[in-house]
Amino acid sequence: MTPPQPVFAAAPNYARPDVSPGLALFLGTIPGVGAIYNGQYAKGLVHAIIWGMLMSIANSRAANGLEPIFVMLVIAWWAYMAFESYHTARKRQAGEPVDEYSSILDLRGGRSHVPLAGVILIGLGAVLLLHTLDLFDFERVTRFWPVLLIALGVYLLAGRFFGEDAAAKESRHERL
Repeated sequence: MTPPQPVFAAAPNYARPDVSPGLALFLGTIPGVGAIYNGQYAKGLVHAIIWGMLMSIANSRAANGLEPIFVMLVIAWWAYMAFESYHTARKRQAGEPVDEYSSILDLRGGRSHVPLAGVILIGLGAVLLLHTLDLFDFERVTRFWPVLLIALGVYLLAGRFFGEDAAAKESRHERL
């Protein structure tokens, strides 16, 4: 005799061949519409609200000379919405589980991962607060932003040449 299945168990996910990742990518360029196409209505609302906030800050004097930064954030957010919609549609098409706030990146972090979104928001908020209190001259620092790209490139190259991939180590270990 098999034990009864709990009523609250999640329904199994089925492959959805009717979902088009290409259409999701196109619709993702419209704030919130790509997420709505994927059945993520709350995420679509969040996407549209964030888009509106970034656009209004970039178009106002509230940015205090940081308009180029907010324009770059608008462009990055626009690209993120499109690619996230594509990624979610591919997962739905393959029958993989998709929750309301699933994303390309695990921004919440796990027990062993750093909560990326929280760290970025705290850092950005601290820098902008220091700028508005005139304790940090953001205009002077922004002249040197290419140094961040150089540092990131050096970090990636160092990881490529000096750090070994854990999966490669493990696969060599299994062959021995």
